[in-house]
Amino acid sequence: MPTPDFIRDLRATAGQQLLWIPGVSAVVLDPEGRVLLGRRSDSGEWAIIGGIPDPGEQPASAIVREVYEETAVHCVAERVLVVEALAPVTYPNGDQCQYMDVCFLCRAVGGEACVNDDESLEVGWFEPDALPPLQEFAVRRIKHAVEGGATWFEGIGQS
Repeated sequence: MPTPDFIRDLRATAGQQLLWIPGVSAVVLDPEGRVLLGRRSDSGEWAIIGGIPDPGEQPASAIVREVYEETAVHCVAERVLVVEALAPVTYPNGDQCQYMDVCFLCRAVGGEACVNDDESLEVGWFEPDALPPLQEFAVRRIKHAVEGGATWFEGIGQS
């Protein structure tokens, strides 16, 4: 994913030290219950759609924007699925980040899934029981969305 300008500005003064960054992700379901996934251009892995809100941007608006920018699918954010601080990440260039992820359940309302920017190699709809290999992060979120559980908060379980 391209680095937002405000992160580049922070890096100019912070160097490669750990940055605490808001993140948003989505389990997007179509009317048939299929899950929208993108195969990331940076790692080649399939993943749920996600990104970084712009400064001042509301999380739900950010994920709706990210889904459209990456996949050309219009969606509506219906509810928060998971709120979780993710493990720190060190990128190949040495930059360190830790994301606070707010994951939304989103409903597709239009558009045709296609690669819509340079962040994805492929996008597509998948049956929940026929997913490509995914990181555990995504598998947990998809399972939670499909099962319809209450919002999940790391450390305190169900609410």
